[in-house]
Amino acid sequence: MAKASTPLDDPKINVKLKLSALWASLMFCYVYGDYFGLYVPGKLAGMLAGRMAPLGAVTPNVLLGTSAMMAVPALMVCLALLLPAAVSRWANGLLGLAYAAILLMTMPGAWSFYVFFGVIEIALSLTIVWTAWRWPRRTPVVES
Repeated sequence: MAKASTPLDDPKINVKLKLSALWASLMFCYVYGDYFGLYVPGKLAGMLAGRMAPLGAVTPNVLLGTSAMMAVPALMVCLALLLPAAVSRWANGLLGLAYAAILLMTMPGAWSFYVFFGVIEIALSLTIVWTAWRWPRRTPVVES
């Protein structure tokens, strides 16, 4: 006789852990997309010539701005866990929307691999927004 299988335990995952994992996944896609972008013909030559498409000439301010833009999602991996719930909910919602918008602005005319990563990144960003929006509420304690 066949033995009945026992259902696997599927514990509920804390919303902060979900958000942190989503930001980590988003960062991996950013890194791989940028890495593969180095193989686009002319990309390295442009970098060696001091140009950062589509931003133009590389300057300390351009590098600072792009560094700040990429530091935010990287920091959200830990801030999603460390911030108080109310602050984290708003930060995740607003930043998730902002990064989805940035991706939408950078995708037109891009190579197919970049569009592929972009679609995944937008889905992850919007999932961050959705998860933050649906942040569970505490059940009120009723005293008798």
